[in-house]
Amino acid sequence: MKNQAIPQTIKQFQPVNQELKQVRSFINHQIKLNGDDAVAGLVKGLRSFRGKMIRPAILLLSGKCFGRITSQHIKAAAAAEMLHNATLLHDDVIDDGSVRRGMPTINSLYGNEKAVLLGDFLLSKMLLLCNGLEPEINKNFASATYSLCRGELTQTANKRNFKLSEKEYIKIITEKTAALFRCCCLVGADLCGAEKEDRRRLADFGLNFGIAFQISDDLNDLIGSEKKNGKTTGADLDKNKPTLAVIHLLSTLSGRQRSRLIKKLQNGSENGKTIKKLLNSSGSIDYTKNKINHYIGKAIITLGPLNNTNAGKALAETARLYYCS
Repeated sequence: MKNQAIPQTIKQFQPVNQELKQVRSFINHQIKLNGDDAVAGLVKGLRSFRGKMIRPAILLLSGKCFGRITSQHIKAAAAAEMLHNATLLHDDVIDDGSVRRGMPTINSLYGNEKAVLLGDFLLSKMLLLCNGLEPEINKNFASATYSLCRGELTQTANKRNFKLSEKEYIKIITEKTAALFRCCCLVGADLCGAEKEDRRRLADFGLNFGIAFQISDDLNDLIGSEKKNGKTTGADLDKNKPTLAVIHLLSTLSGRQRSRLIKKLQNGSENGKTIKKLLNSSGSIDYTKNKINHYIGKAIITLGPLNNTNAGKALAETARLYYCS
């Protein structure tokens, strides 16, 4: 898969590289605590918890489609990244993750209690930042946060439910992942006063790209390596989370075969190597890759005339990074 080796520094973000540096600096300032006490030491550890900054970049590029990036964009982009990182801290606790972004997870270093509370700390900081933004921007973040939590809850409620349909799976990842991408696109555009039609284009781009992004992430969890992914793999199977490739695999089996495999998945007796072989032989990996490409194609098409701007081209090229050849 082409998207298994997404670089840490993404060249497609070049139009907003300087602004991304400002976002990083702003976040560092926001989470800094004075003093040498134990709490300040824990919070300082968050500074190394940095990823590719995809969500802030999407927000900044969406704004740059229409005009100048302002201090409000920097603040909003920081809020988006802090919200995302808060969810990762919580996810690693839920999934018993030990590696994230090629480094030991916060929970593996400091324990689950501290990891959860550090996630809450980031979330509270994000809420304070949003309080200083325009009401409509604040509303977008609140809606995305609610959707994200609802999606995570729905996914958790469906653990061990290997009768989950593809439609239900898409709804879950739309809420837990794509909603924040959509929010970033809307916020970036709104802070530049974009017209209604352009707002719709960017919202649709964010939603479709977010769906493709999560399907890709789920597939990499099944067939990727920890070294390439930079995080613990196999967590979805270990935690009995049905994802698209497995949902498709089960749909190709007869009643008895399906029931037998579901039982093995639920009790953890089916190992990853065997699952990979089944996914290959059933065409489920190719099916999933085609779905990723489908949503990437939809995302790029919805940009329409925005593809003629440098920032719009960068958005499209960012989506193409996840295209499966």
